[in-house]
Amino acid sequence: MQVLIRAATADDVDTLCAIRTSVVQNHLSLEQMAERGITPPVLVDALRQAPCAWIAEVDGQAAGFSMVDLDEGEVFAMFVLPTHENLGLGRQLMAVAEAALFERHDRLYLVTDGRDEIRANGFYQRLGWSNVGQVDGDDVRYEKSRAP
Repeated sequence: MQVLIRAATADDVDTLCAIRTSVVQNHLSLEQMAERGITPPVLVDALRQAPCAWIAEVDGQAAGFSMVDLDEGEVFAMFVLPTHENLGLGRQLMAVAEAALFERHDRLYLVTDGRDEIRANGFYQRLGWSNVGQVDGDDVRYEKSRAP
């Protein structure tokens, strides 16, 4: 298995959307993404403004991605195709995302579904993120500080 982590470009927007809509937990359809203001043109604009997303390729095929908001210090998205879970792609994608954010911020954050059955919570905690409290509905906020 050959893994490559590379910067995403505007040409990758359809791939990002396909991966995002493929996940089982924390699933959103394209329509639900659009209701939240996440549309292909918005993603294209973000990718053209700054290097803010990375794609994990396995044997030349896109299998996951991470995306950040560089100004806010937020990990905005981190998703891996269900067929490629448990291969370490999430760890690699988070490492790249965190490194980009720590260049600008001392403390990072992300928001995710906080329900117990959502596996992402354990994943983030294993990577050193701390649950700092509930936000909207079932969502929780995680934070991670730069190592001293």
